[in-house]
Amino acid sequence: MLKHGGTIALSVVFGVLALLTVLTPIGLSQVQKQANRAQLAADGHPDLNGIWQALNTANYDLEPHSARHAMALRPGPHGPVPAKEVLYLGAVGAVPGGMGVVEGGVIPYKPEALKIRNENREKWLERDPEIKCYLPGVPRATYLPYPFRILQNRSAFAIAYEYAGAVRNILLKDPGPAPADSWMGQSVGHWEGEAFVIETTGLNGMAWLDRSGNFTSENVKVTERFTRTSPDHLLYEATIDDKDTFTRPWKISMPLYRRIEQDAQLMEFKCVEFVEELMFGQWRKKPLPR
Repeated sequence: MLKHGGTIALSVVFGVLALLTVLTPIGLSQVQKQANRAQLAADGHPDLNGIWQALNTANYDLEPHSARHAMALRPGPHGPVPAKEVLYLGAVGAVPGGMGVVEGGVIPYKPEALKIRNENREKWLERDPEIKCYLPGVPRATYLPYPFRILQNRSAFAIAYEYAGAVRNILLKDPGPAPADSWMGQSVGHWEGEAFVIETTGLNGMAWLDRSGNFTSENVKVTERFTRTSPDHLLYEATIDDKDTFTRPWKISMPLYRRIEQDAQLMEFKCVEFVEELMFGQWRKKPLPR
């Protein structure tokens, strides 16, 4: 027969078990949804305001990839070695491996487009727009290794990127086709439930998707989805639809993480001045040695 203290102990145990039963994955999901609903913006939708950043190797290569010596390689006596232009970067210039962010693992290129992608890889130093500080395009702006800020209120939605001072004004009413192609395109956004969806067209086809030469044509349509999954996480998905380059639409997805430091802010990284010597140094009156 249990004493009074034992009865209290059993009550505590049963109470804990009951709580754990409620907080099953389904229960936790419900609690999470309630917490997210409590953090709404002035427009009544999930609050996406904040500084966010991707923490992955997608900017090196969207597809699964192993670590390797460098982005730019040349044949060596026992396999590829770094190209002479990046040789002295050593481990700093090496490529970290990654599991990839492409649904299904492989980008579905048309045969002729795959040849261009492979040629881009071989001529990475000459062709990658990131090296020359050109604007990153969509969706690459999201997973460059720099933070970005989402600004959201009742009547406007904008994204400011640290890289190159790039910005996107997300139109909330569709004005029709973009008047001209550009690096960042024309973006039109709307809400679908708890996801903010952005459709971007009018891209100029000059931006790459990563450092591995993956690319699109100017006829691409990129559909992005930003879904808040917790106070400090977003699920980012982007569907790339380009009939000129791929056999079918395909999707990438990744988490985005809130920068939670008390002093978190976008720093200035206007890299145009950092590439002046690379691009224009040969026209100095007295060029520097190369």
